[in-house]
Amino acid sequence: MSRFDTDKFDMMLGQALKKHSEAVPVDFTSRMMTQIEESCRQKMLAQVILRERLALAACVAVAVLTVFVAVVLPGAAAGVFDRVAAGLVDQGRTLAEQLPQTAKTVSGAWRLIMVIGAAAGFCIYGLVDLLFGDRLRMV
Repeated sequence: MSRFDTDKFDMMLGQALKKHSEAVPVDFTSRMMTQIEESCRQKMLAQVILRERLALAACVAVAVLTVFVAVVLPGAAAGVFDRVAAGLVDQGRTLAEQLPQTAKTVSGAWRLIMVIGAAAGFCIYGLVDLLFGDRLRMV
């Protein structure tokens, strides 16, 4: 805390002591300021922990939803996934001439590739949020 806060606290303590006739230890102000600083640190730490837990919960929820949509409901998202898969297959055809096994794997496992891509995207998001989150947020 700044010197101004300590002086203000001393002044308030002095006014309160004028109303009461109790003995106060010499280091009372410093102990109280230490407790106030520790309380502020604990509050900031709790906010950081809450943000990290919410980010982790969101990543897990989106990953589970992506797996659910890709595996359980392929018909509901067929348009989007089929376009992506068709694009992958088109790109894979150029590889098919030289690496036929790669084209079969890519066209056969497009759902897995989508899940891995989504997970990689959230890992990158988490890393950017961890490194630059305070600069990107307007709190």
